[in-house]
Amino acid sequence: MTGIHLYEMGNMNLLAIIGSPRKGKATDTLVDKAIEGVIEKTPEASIKKIYLSDNEINYCKDCLTCWRQDIKDPLAKCVIRDDMDVINQDILNADSLIIGTPIHMGYTTALMMTFLERICWTFAKPTKSYFIVKGCPEPRSDKKRKAIIIGVSGMIPTKYKKLCNCATPQIKGVIKDSLNAKTVGDLYAGDVWNQNVEQYFDKAFKLGQKLK
Repeated sequence: MTGIHLYEMGNMNLLAIIGSPRKGKATDTLVDKAIEGVIEKTPEASIKKIYLSDNEINYCKDCLTCWRQDIKDPLAKCVIRDDMDVINQDILNADSLIIGTPIHMGYTTALMMTFLERICWTFAKPTKSYFIVKGCPEPRSDKKRKAIIIGVSGMIPTKYKKLCNCATPQIKGVIKDSLNAKTVGDLYAGDVWNQNVEQYFDKAFKLGQKLK
């Protein structure tokens, strides 16, 4: 599998997941700045960075095979054989996560959405109840994780993020319900088409420090 970059080896396992189809642009750059923040606070960290666009990740078939598995394992088996087999193992090993995505039409990219659909019921079981609704996702594992989320909009300024950023709360909900991950911070980088992305470097760096 391509698209994985190893930074350091150590005690803390951090997995950075990039949902942008373009490398070296705003999302990728800000995730790198967050990684620098992690290394500054936790130099012994083991860090992997995955570009979803470099991997074969097929659409969920909605077959409910994973949903039906009443098992004690932290990961249910999916009928699809692709690069998610390896990525899922990286997620299992991860103590912390960085999720980075451009915001397209107010939501995550198709790459990130496909990834989120694939992890939902493989890492979650349908046992949680919200009010009168039963069978909602609940993590299969007791392992607690920390996460930060970076969302990037090319056009919409930061002051209008509440009007166009459905991506961050969606990712936050999925990783909480499926991966038992608590989001300790997030960054909305707005209007990067017209403003230099460097203005968000310090915020991204400090965001990464929260994962210590």
